[in-house]
Amino acid sequence: MDKRHFLKQISLMGITPAFFQLEKMLEAYDTVPAFDLAREEDFWEGIRKGYRLKPDYINLENGYYCFQPEEILEQFIQHVRNVNYEGAYYMRTRRFDDKKIMAGKLAALAGCSTEELIITRNTTEALDLVINGLNWKKGDEALMAEQDYGAMRDMFRLMAKRHGIVNRIISIPNLPQSDDEILTLYASAIQPNTKLLLLSHVVNITGQILPVKKICDMAHQMGVKVLVDGAHAFAHFRYTIPELGCDYYGTSLHKWLSVPLGAGFLYVKKDNIKGLWPLLGAGEDKQEEDIYRLNHTGTHPVHTDLAIANAIDYYLKLGAARKEERLRYLQLYWTDKVRNIPGVMVNTPADPARSCAIANVGIKGMKPALLAEQLMTKYHIYTVAIDSANVHGCRITPNIYTTTGELDQLVKALTALAKQ
Repeated sequence: MDKRHFLKQISLMGITPAFFQLEKMLEAYDTVPAFDLAREEDFWEGIRKGYRLKPDYINLENGYYCFQPEEILEQFIQHVRNVNYEGAYYMRTRRFDDKKIMAGKLAALAGCSTEELIITRNTTEALDLVINGLNWKKGDEALMAEQDYGAMRDMFRLMAKRHGIVNRIISIPNLPQSDDEILTLYASAIQPNTKLLLLSHVVNITGQILPVKKICDMAHQMGVKVLVDGAHAFAHFRYTIPELGCDYYGTSLHKWLSVPLGAGFLYVKKDNIKGLWPLLGAGEDKQEEDIYRLNHTGTHPVHTDLAIANAIDYYLKLGAARKEERLRYLQLYWTDKVRNIPGVMVNTPADPARSCAIANVGIKGMKPALLAEQLMTKYHIYTVAIDSANVHGCRITPNIYTTTGELDQLVKALTALAKQ
């Protein structure tokens, strides 16, 4: 649907398209370098106006779900209307072609071949397609960290029960001194029977960015394939999947790309596709090298898939560099203020290259659940408590609509709570 027709549609629904001022604002700041623009509060206040925000609390839990700006939301609603209007006709005539078009747009953004990427419903489904799809034999080993996402570790436990594999688990330091410290930790845990290494691109509970390329290169030298959990990385900061050197990569699009709930993707390096069993039967017409034989899931909410194009358009319009610089600036804005406060523990590396938007903070002597409760009830700040895997604090995740004033409230709250 072109913009003119879209404007007409939402005008008929009584919606004011204020978000189309974004283009004018971007033109006004077009020559400002991304690093400098990250500190221009007037610009980001304009971005904030494109969101409908609940006034009851400051939302600092965007790591779970980055809801859409109104521009994407209204486009998504129109996709729901269109699919509902055409019904079975759309599902039988255009559904699969449109999904491949959306996958192509994602592949272009990820820097990989369209023959290596399929749309899934989330990261868990994407990664489980690999974990469940490998030809495991009794005694094979999988290597992972206790800080990896729980659902993935659950799937490996299932493979241990079903196939007799051995799960070897390490613990990643919250504040590593160097890449070599992390690299050595993984390398020393690889055994002759290690078949697969699960690696978080961004540790979901602390926001630490791991040296994926170095770990992949090391693992490949030792004959081990690498599955990367990119749930918190895609459209968060800039990279391409091929430059990571991994074998498999899964992510969710409802996080930093701000696609409506129900979309993610799986990347499988071309040579690895035929080595995976599909979760569901995909039909005899699919060749072993065709990644789409892994993509049969039955009927699902296709309007979510269609909104992927709108989310990508918004992301590219805003600018990947602008977004990354703003997100990193916001995290450093508040963490730099609290790192040296007695009683405050920041569980995320201070090096800007080792994190972006996400960080984790705790108060000595205070349970994370109580900290989260106090932040919400006393200061109207919504976060999530983390109390496992050597991480004890609250995950703090601002988004591009977050203001420095809201983060000042967080700093004020942490300062007061640390004095108790």
